[in-house]
Amino acid sequence: MRTPIIAGNWKMNKTVDEAVSLVREMRRGLNEVRGVDRVLCPPSVALAAVAGLLKPTTIKLGAQNMYWEEKGAYTGETSPLMLKGLCQYVIIGHSERRGYFGETDEGVNRKIKAAFAHGLTPIVCVGESLEQHEAGQIGEWVSGQVRAALEGLSAEQVRSMIIAYEPLWAIGTGKAATGAGANSVIGLTIRGAIADLYDEATAQAVRVQYGGSVKPANTAEFMTQPEIDGALVGGASLRAADFVEIVRIAAQVKGV
Repeated sequence: MRTPIIAGNWKMNKTVDEAVSLVREMRRGLNEVRGVDRVLCPPSVALAAVAGLLKPTTIKLGAQNMYWEEKGAYTGETSPLMLKGLCQYVIIGHSERRGYFGETDEGVNRKIKAAFAHGLTPIVCVGESLEQHEAGQIGEWVSGQVRAALEGLSAEQVRSMIIAYEPLWAIGTGKAATGAGANSVIGLTIRGAIADLYDEATAQAVRVQYGGSVKPANTAEFMTQPEIDGALVGGASLRAADFVEIVRIAAQVKGV
């Protein structure tokens, strides 16, 4: 049984004071839910403040990005050493990082290895563009991203990581993939690629989230799918009541 995991990616939203207020608003509701791993991913400037608020709870903290080097002349970057001991998770390879900042499959792989080297659990994002989706290239593209991301990793590392399937055309657009469609990509393409690289047991152990315009109204549609183990939530994670409701629905539907 894979434990569901819901992560809120706040992206470039909320000042430190606003982040503190939001966490205080949702903290009790999130902490009451059992059987679902809950992760908050605020902007890097708010990580320390949010970490302090989460200490008395079972809610975990994640960073939105990091560089693979421990230190050096990399202005503006955050190293794994800076995150170690502060948070437990780190999002790697989000489509916005790939699209706006030119992140490559090779860089994503290096970041994953750095995360594992410093005790951080990576949430690795993969997904296709609208053009690739309409051209029927989903399998080829997403499988390629998965294979590149996992290059040089052990089966044990792969089993402990999180993969987020985020079709680019469904992020911030109000459009979401169907539950059945996302389930098919995750089961056949993502788990299929992992099984080819490792084995079926490893493929079945990996937790895979869906990400792309997840909100309370469509959470049950995705959570009822057997291959989907949670969600990487964007805009709805900025609204305390919505995010808590998404987590509650996930717990109810998954029967935990």
